[in-house]
Amino acid sequence: MAASNNYGPKRLVVGAHYGITDFIAQRVTAIIMAVYTVVLIVGLLVEPLSYEGWKAIFTFHVYTLPVGQILASLAFIALAWHAWIGVRDIWMDYVKPVGTRLLLQVLTLLWLIGTLIYFAQILWRI
Repeated sequence: MAASNNYGPKRLVVGAHYGITDFIAQRVTAIIMAVYTVVLIVGLLVEPLSYEGWKAIFTFHVYTLPVGQILASLAFIALAWHAWIGVRDIWMDYVKPVGTRLLLQVLTLLWLIGTLIYFAQILWRI
């Protein structure tokens, strides 16, 4: 019987192959959140610290395009996606029973979808 050559570039790699896609998604969502943080800080420096000033940061328009709401939505979607990848990886790495892991992943996904819906209701009613 021949010896197994299961190391180096000829090794057998199994699994979901999330690696590079999730790595890139984490970096892209982090950049989106960082840029939006800078936008928020500039908005807070320009607008007075009041309810009207805070509201103006999220409702400013360029022509008729609601730029403030679009940017906030993009940032929050990036936050939810970033959180999903991170928490999903934690569940996959540290929770070994498949049923428990699946339950935790479903609950996490439902919570993130619920927060996205709640966020959209609040932001787009302004």
